[in-house]
Amino acid sequence: MTDFLTPQHLAQRTSAAVNAAVGAGRDLGLAVTDATVLHDVFSVVVHLAPSPVVARIPTVLPPSEDLASLARRQRTELDLTSWLAAQGTPVIPPSPLVPREPVQRGAFSMTFWQFVEEDRGKEPDYVANSESVADLHAAMRAYPGRLSFLSAADPRFIAESHTLLERSPDLIGAADLDRARREWRILEPLVRSRAAFEERFPGIGLQPIHGDSPPANIFSGVHGDLYSDFELATLGPVEWDLAALGPEYESAYNRGARRNGTRPLDEDVLGFVNAVGMLRAIAALALVPQLPVLVDYLKPAVEQWRTMPFAGGMAG
Repeated sequence: MTDFLTPQHLAQRTSAAVNAAVGAGRDLGLAVTDATVLHDVFSVVVHLAPSPVVARIPTVLPPSEDLASLARRQRTELDLTSWLAAQGTPVIPPSPLVPREPVQRGAFSMTFWQFVEEDRGKEPDYVANSESVADLHAAMRAYPGRLSFLSAADPRFIAESHTLLERSPDLIGAADLDRARREWRILEPLVRSRAAFEERFPGIGLQPIHGDSPPANIFSGVHGDLYSDFELATLGPVEWDLAALGPEYESAYNRGARRNGTRPLDEDVLGFVNAVGMLRAIAALALVPQLPVLVDYLKPAVEQWRTMPFAGGMAG
């Protein structure tokens, strides 16, 4: 049986992350007397009150992710969001009160962001958010920084997860794991190689994209919605940012694309990104020992995946 972190271990991890953020913030000259955890799932997000600064500390990571590779991703996110903010795009920007760099403290690498008060009375409208993503894509298109092709898919972790999950039959059965491996053999070349992708999907332009379901990462601030959490920003097809959301959200995005004069979603590329997105969900099962509650979110995705065409129809 798989060993899951206990509630006590999870609380200790959160406490350690908060202590690291408080210590790092004070070392940077911030006044911190009342640190408050705002969010605690894949990252611990801490308001370093009374300073108007929020620290985000990733805590649930693939085994192969080290502090150096995490810091590289964080630098890209800080650079991209700073650029977007300078263009007038509504994003949560890095904090201007500290250097725009990841900070390592102990076992953690963290970033610091401007505190924005949340509009707690507003219910998320994911359909409207999906339409808004077309505007985000239009804003991101001119970003001059270097981004890797489909790094958000994390192909290394998908491959590694199959080996990890072999030892966790309580998380996924042998038949499902075998299907995931066979699908990955078909999809992996298109994820790892820009040339292979462009040959399979000619005419589909690539551009900077958010990388991590931006309709679910729009923050409702008291003064308006803000795009957030660009940790997985990557170069790819715009379809990636709508992966696995379904027809209603795809139609909403297309409305936004028509409005701002950009291209609608391509059905063939959607089939590909949906299939890869499902394999990422299967891979995420390997993170359940670090975050046991994750299994409740992933079960519906696994059940949906079983009903989908093999490898998104890419095998034909």
